Amino acid sequence: MNKIFNPKPETWSSILKRPTQTIGDIEATVKEIFKEIQANGDEAVAKYTLQFDGVNFENIEVSPSEIEEAIATIPEDLKNAIQLAKSNIEKFHFAQKTAKVEVTTAEGVQCWQEKRPIQKVGLYIPGGTAPLFSTVLMLAVPANIAGCNEIVLCSPPDKTGKINPAILYAANLCGVTKILKVGGIQAIAGMTFGTKSIPKVYKIFGPGNQFVTVAKQLATQYGVAIDMPAGPSELLIVADDTAVPAFIASDLLSQAEHGTDSQVILVSTSLELIDEVEEEVQKQLEVLPRKAIAEKAIANSKLIFVENDKIALELIDEYGPEHFIICTKDEDFYVRNIGNAGSVFIGNYTPESAGDYASGTNHTLPTNGYAKNYSGVNLDSFTKSMTFQKISENGIQNIGKAIEIMAEAEGLQAHKNAVTLRLASCKIS
Repeated sequence: MNKIFNPKPETWSSILKRPTQTIGDIEATVKEIFKEIQANGDEAVAKYTLQFDGVNFENIEVSPSEIEEAIATIPEDLKNAIQLAKSNIEKFHFAQKTAKVEVTTAEGVQCWQEKRPIQKVGLYIPGGTAPLFSTVLMLAVPANIAGCNEIVLCSPPDKTGKINPAILYAANLCGVTKILKVGGIQAIAGMTFGTKSIPKVYKIFGPGNQFVTVAKQLATQYGVAIDMPAGPSELLIVADDTAVPAFIASDLLSQAEHGTDSQVILVSTSLELIDEVEEEVQKQLEVLPRKAIAEKAIANSKLIFVENDKIALELIDEYGPEHFIICTKDEDFYVRNIGNAGSVFIGNYTPESAGDYASGTNHTLPTNGYAKNYSGVNLDSFTKSMTFQKISENGIQNIGKAIEIMAEAEGLQAHKNAVTLRLASCKIS
């Protein structure tokens, strides 16, 4: 890991740069695939599934028998763990439900707001070297609580043309309505345009590599909403002498093993801790099954020493981490003042892994600095707010004159006339 000591604020943007490709490096490929799938539908999906995943099949939809077969292969302890996680995620997201907001803004003028589910949502679940069945829980559980009618799940098949059994088990458990064996750019394009096999959706959720991230952003140009531009995973830890070096190292590695383009950072006011964590990282790295992946991510990562908590906080807010762990004596300082973070983990016994799996919070979070302006996935992500208003004769008389004056000042005579006619009608009656 790269050690940096007391970096000056003017250097922060360069030292905190993410190891990601620019959109320009990827966009041409994504646009080409989108264009082809828009024109040729399933034929193009099959072409790119063969090209990128090495498999070819006529029917990409997972059948009930495939789901039953997958359920039968899942060990009971894993089923129990998934059910526990689902229960905690349900509790946390059920608690996010809000009541109708209703107010009388003026006598005879009643306004209210209600939340309605997004009817058709698409869930993208990465497969590859780490099939993220936990992400199924994080997306399908709130989608169900929100009341989404169609929940479409896309996940890349393995070389045998199958989706990981745990993904199928979790999808079935959480009420996903359609599961499709398609991944990458072609999955996002399929859900954007709709094909014979892939339903068109209104909003796409889920993490992915940089190609998937750019594909989601391109989808917004075709009228499809997305949860956020979620790309490679990242973690920033702030720690002092009260932190346990082995714990800190394990958390850094837990994110580094996600992918070679992941980034992990330790910010500390303790030089001794930095040295101890560096040693622990190397020690724990040696025994990891995904050592080769984690090693490359660690090469992109930083150990940063700063003199005090105030400087640390300013640097962290500038970075805007996806995951933020606080292991300091004055943890309340960071909890009170942090402005930019996707999800925050507090204390030596709160590993980031807890949020990834079973504490109940959602692990689909903004990366690449988007924590400065995006929220992580929550129940409201699967709803939209609709406003209503009902105005009585008395009400239009109370606010009508103001509307007429404002409409005329903007030069919108028809707007004014819509009120004038009603006011005249009130006088007659």
